[in-house]
Amino acid sequence: VQLQACGGGLVQTGGSLRLSCAVSGNILRFNDMFWYRQASGKPRELVATVAAGGSTIHPDSVKGRFTASRDSANNTMYLQMNNLKLEDTAVYYCRAQRHLKGRQREDVWGQGTQVTVSS
Repeated sequence: VQLQACGGGLVQTGGSLRLSCAVSGNILRFNDMFWYRQASGKPRELVATVAAGGSTIHPDSVKGRFTASRDSANNTMYLQMNNLKLEDTAVYYCRAQRHLKGRQREDVWGQGTQVTVSS
């Protein structure tokens, strides 16, 4: 199973982008899915958690502006980003996790997609 992230690009402050993370297999195999971002010279930051049932968690830095979702019909996870700010500039990554026996986990990462916000 592979994850393919796309949808990044160059946008002005206040603009919107929607990132997609396509799962090569059945998205239902995964329990939790995530969006991360990493700005140049900074540690990777979690910006969205999407549970299998669709519930989401966003940190305060993006709450009210970013909305993650899962579409089982299309085997895709999305990150809708509105009112983008300069500080949202980063490479965005998706990740999927499946719970196995005990504490074992299957983790899959997608490649990054660059989001650049300009003034």
